[in-house]
Amino acid sequence: MERKYNKQPKLGIRKGDKVRVIAGDDKGKEGAVLEVLLSKNRAVVEGINIITKHTKPSAGKPEGGIKKTEASIHISNLQLIDPASGKLTRVGRKLDDKGQLKRYSKKTGEFIK
Repeated sequence: MERKYNKQPKLGIRKGDKVRVIAGDDKGKEGAVLEVLLSKNRAVVEGINIITKHTKPSAGKPEGGIKKTEASIHISNLQLIDPASGKLTRVGRKLDDKGQLKRYSKKTGEFIK
């Protein structure tokens, strides 16, 4: 009998990381990651993929109106900015001197927070 695992893949991007958009309408823009949606492989980035929502007036919000907010963007369209050098980098994982698995920059080889 074959076992099936519901294990999510680990993503190279976490909340608080500074990333650059490498594809799409917002290509070249940078921002901090506000939220990572693991199940959808998407992330919400500050100031990126802005959408407009029209809200009807209600008892709680009598004025209604138009609200601009960030929508999620696929992880494959984002790349981490190396905190040490400020350049784009890929992310790897390796053990540190204490034996814990940590993220590191493949460009500089330094650990990322």
